[in-house]
Amino acid sequence: MADCLSFRSTGYFSDLISDYIEQNQDLKPFYNRFPSIDSFKDQITEKQKGYDNDNRKVLVEVLKEQYQTLSSSEDTKSHIESLQEPSTFTVTTGHQLNLFTGPLYFLYKIVSTLNLAKSLKENYPDFNFVPVYWMATEDHDFEEINYFNFQQKKLEWKTNAEGAVGHLSTAGLDELSKSIETEFGKSDNAEYLKNLFKEAYLNHETLAEATQFLANELFGDYGLVILDADDARLKSKFGKQIKNDLVYHTAFRQIEKQSDKLSKLGYSVQVNPREINLFYLHEKTRSRIVQKDENYYVLDTDLKFTKAEVLELVDQHPERFSPNVVLRPLYQEVILPNLAYIGGGGELAYWLELKSYFEAEQVTFPSLVLRNSVLLYSDKTSSKLNTLNAKIQDLFLSPDKLEAMHTKKLSKIDIDFGKQKQVLEKQFEDLYELAKNTDKSFYGAVAAQEKKQKNGLDHLEKRLLKAQKRRLKSENELVLKIQTVLFPKRSLQERSLNFSEIYIDYGARLIPKLMEELDPFQMKFLCLELTIYNKKH
Repeated sequence: MADCLSFRSTGYFSDLISDYIEQNQDLKPFYNRFPSIDSFKDQITEKQKGYDNDNRKVLVEVLKEQYQTLSSSEDTKSHIESLQEPSTFTVTTGHQLNLFTGPLYFLYKIVSTLNLAKSLKENYPDFNFVPVYWMATEDHDFEEINYFNFQQKKLEWKTNAEGAVGHLSTAGLDELSKSIETEFGKSDNAEYLKNLFKEAYLNHETLAEATQFLANELFGDYGLVILDADDARLKSKFGKQIKNDLVYHTAFRQIEKQSDKLSKLGYSVQVNPREINLFYLHEKTRSRIVQKDENYYVLDTDLKFTKAEVLELVDQHPERFSPNVVLRPLYQEVILPNLAYIGGGGELAYWLELKSYFEAEQVTFPSLVLRNSVLLYSDKTSSKLNTLNAKIQDLFLSPDKLEAMHTKKLSKIDIDFGKQKQVLEKQFEDLYELAKNTDKSFYGAVAAQEKKQKNGLDHLEKRLLKAQKRRLKSENELVLKIQTVLFPKRSLQERSLNFSEIYIDYGARLIPKLMEELDPFQMKFLCLELTIYNKKH
């Protein structure tokens, strides 16, 4: 069973994203085409004209090399081969190399991408559509990815990390694997997860290889193609744009204008560009490149280049130039025959700053698809809510508002004094008629008295609500306890829980169920009930 809410009504999404989903006219200049099945016809045509098909050969060469050690499905192999054809396009999501996938929404991103590719194939059978997971192997924010949560515990990988996270050695993760042995328990589903963790992290040398294996194990049967774009051959195809950033600061000039326009519309700016949006990436170094006078420097190092030297380095070693958050989207769209980017609210917010930059670089701007968001809850939880006369949608309220609403639902006394206020207003209508025939001071006295009596009713209503809350304390506590479980730390479940916590109970049915229920064109927040069982030894 599934219920849907608008993203705005959940209270967990920004006005910018809610307005985008609702196609607010003010935002139209900030994107290319709003994602609908029909709009992809023109998106395909535009990308066909703007994409350099010479990039396909390099892309396929790199992918085949990266898949040499993986056991890939026939669908994935077919997708990689098809990328050589001008009639093949990609739909892409990107994500950090979070330990054991990190928060639940990792799954939702990829399922949204898989289902979008499937839907496009059904509607445009003359073309092929490849779902791509772009691994953020060049990030260096280790503290953001070195843990996952399981049953309110933080399972953390402690190591000294330097440089790009994709290069990190997995040595030392055997200690965390031992902790997982205890935490996950001994059910069949737990044994599968423990073995999956070991195979991914103890049998692969780097975090990039481990993450690729893990994503392939979970989604390879659906034809997912996983790409590590930290490759000299791919970056050589991005050399022109790297040089534009170094010399002309194209991103900085264009994105600042867009950001100012968004700010004037009342929206918060997600990212701020720098004059140079590149890092120097080599061995264990990933440090910002800055320009001073006519020279280029790598921060926190002794490296220094003249303009001629840095431009020659782009030609000789393009792999040493790592795009930051505002340049990475352009890199993706240059090397992939991509039609759409599937991301979360925060990601789409910064993509909305980028359109004029893409235009300046003459690169097709992709359709921006908000990934599916889901609240998963068990049939047992559903039964408890029914017993308590509560709905799953009620739990999106703040605890105070939830308790007030639930009290009013359960109370045998009508706590709403709306009728009394209507009677009061009717009584004062006669007094206002009388006041019209007297002076202004009397009219003011009537208005003041009405306000005083309405305030009195409001006060009594609050007192009555407070009294009923005390009487219904135990029932309210049950509802609030369910809310606390489903909204850990008063945040969305998908931003905190790891998939393992759901998989322990639901097992191998989890991903097929998500594939069945998640529709990237629905653009609603999904509340999905799961029937739970847990088979133990």
